[in-house]
Amino acid sequence: MAEEVVFDLTRYQFYEVARVEDLPNGERLFIEVDTESIVIFNIAGHFFAIADICTHDGGPLGDGDIDGYQVICPRHGARFDVRNGKAVALPAFIDVPAYPVRVVDGNIEIGVPTST
Repeated sequence: MAEEVVFDLTRYQFYEVARVEDLPNGERLFIEVDTESIVIFNIAGHFFAIADICTHDGGPLGDGDIDGYQVICPRHGARFDVRNGKAVALPAFIDVPAYPVRVVDGNIEIGVPTST
């Protein structure tokens, strides 16, 4: 069973993106941070973020169905684990970037890598 990524939070710049109540269980939020298209998922009260691009053909990923902790690409059925970005089913075999998500004072914050 796949595990969540443990991020070195000192290597990320965090941005406040929404209030917790704005992203109910089972929903997702699409954002742009530093030109990165990212989708944040709320699965059973836990927040996960991955790049909103399928590594198979460059299409959008975030609109796909959720099956447990996997998002299914709506174009060709590739599957990715939202906890760590791992490609878990063909036709994709390259992982998507995963981003740390934290909740501070009721605000959802997303971390993007710093350039240093």
